Amino acid sequence: MTDNSQKKLRRYARISEQLSDLLPETDDRLARMASVIAILHHKMDGFLWTGYYFLRGDKLVVGPYQGPVACQELAQGKGVCWAAVMRNRTIIVDDVHSFPGHIACDSRSKSEIVVPVRDDKGKLFAVLDVDSARYSNFDDIDAAWLEKIVKMISIRMKYS
Repeated sequence: MTDNSQKKLRRYARISEQLSDLLPETDDRLARMASVIAILHHKMDGFLWTGYYFLRGDKLVVGPYQGPVACQELAQGKGVCWAAVMRNRTIIVDDVHSFPGHIACDSRSKSEIVVPVRDDKGKLFAVLDVDSARYSNFDDIDAAWLEKIVKMISIRMKYS
């Protein structure tokens, strides 16, 4: 394992521990989601844009995020976010410019990871979308930890 991979693992472990302490302070899902975004965006290297898109019928609508201005809505069937919804799994794209139907909300974005977010009953209601200005910034370590982190949003949740 490379030094960068070990550093990433340690950073995610610290973030997970911090969120385990912070998230139980509220049962409000939106507050939890915003806290996750703030921590990830400011503590992970290479995160240019970090946020959520909520599934609203035939479109994805932007939710809490940090970074440059985002696309407000993503039309059905286009881009990495919709690929994650349609495939119902995490998608990692090393070069977004080679991804068919990529939606360029910010021209600085070069790689992307999108993780489905489910409620406490397992229903997909949003995606966590992270863009990087670096090519190939995301890997299986990011996928595993981000999947674990988004599950923390729905633990002991009272509101939806």
